[in-house]
Amino acid sequence: MVNDLVDTLIFYLRNLLLDSFLPVLQPAIDVGSTFEGWSSCEEDIIYRVLVPLKPPRGHAFHPELIDAGVGPARNFCIRVEPVCTCTDEQLAEKMLCFLHQPEEELRRNQEPSLCTGSYLDVHKTADWFHQLVKASWVLSPLSSQWRLTFLPSSRSCRFQLAKDKTKRLNIEMMFGVQQGFSDIFLSSESTEDIFTPSTMWLESYAVAEAAFFRHVARQAPHNSCHLKCLQVCARILVGTTFSTSTMKTVVMHLLTIFPMSRWHRRDLVPRLQDIMWFLRCCVENKRLDHFFFGNGNVPDEVVLPRALRTAEPLNLFQHLAQDPDAHAEALREFMDLQDR
Repeated sequence: MVNDLVDTLIFYLRNLLLDSFLPVLQPAIDVGSTFEGWSSCEEDIIYRVLVPLKPPRGHAFHPELIDAGVGPARNFCIRVEPVCTCTDEQLAEKMLCFLHQPEEELRRNQEPSLCTGSYLDVHKTADWFHQLVKASWVLSPLSSQWRLTFLPSSRSCRFQLAKDKTKRLNIEMMFGVQQGFSDIFLSSESTEDIFTPSTMWLESYAVAEAAFFRHVARQAPHNSCHLKCLQVCARILVGTTFSTSTMKTVVMHLLTIFPMSRWHRRDLVPRLQDIMWFLRCCVENKRLDHFFFGNGNVPDEVVLPRALRTAEPLNLFQHLAQDPDAHAEALREFMDLQDR
């Protein structure tokens, strides 16, 4: 149902953008625990989708690495540059060349920019998308069946669709720029930082993770327990500094170590014990490798940039190696997790 609703909405959004010089919307991609099948909060489910953005006509996107960020998060800016369309006969008939036309003529024909300086701005993109959804909603048949309520967000478009008192859907539409032809995107999703500049885009592995779990689903036995393991782990993490992404990384590693025949429903307790054992080893050794950096066990169905496949393994627990107090606290919290 959510897929159908989002596809219909994107269809009407794209119609509003015909012949514009704004980013081109691509079909939305399901991401996150809800679509992967292991959401820990059934009462307040959020359906998250990533909407890839292609550059406006006559422009190109050029990602620029800012810094390595905290943990695996690499931060980028996306420079928007005009490209010459003078030699493209089809485009030359329909549009001005943003590189070679006089500036005065371009200003008369130019639409509001989503950039700050030369860089794509997350906040401006989110506001533009919000206004776009608002305008297209009136035109779509969805408005006669669902009531739309926008929810606060400066880096995505969040809204609730309500059909009646019992049927409500919370949807978050994030934006992303694809890295080549891979499953890695520069995403508008927020970071844990208190302040994130509006021109900063976070390297996201959400689409690659979704592709990995689709691959696992094709290999898994009927009534496999791997998603139930993730769901249980996510619930016991509440109140600790261990994140769901940490547990997800542990489970993904084990899914490539143990054959799928060992993830049957009857194996739930042994696999939970294996997850806790693996996590304990990682905490004690102050090392948990990122799943997509230099990991030869990542299946070929997950499309990664060559640089990521050949990269040095990235330690997600580097902060434990650098901070003895943090390491001691992690060991204490792990004992509490075992009890839970």
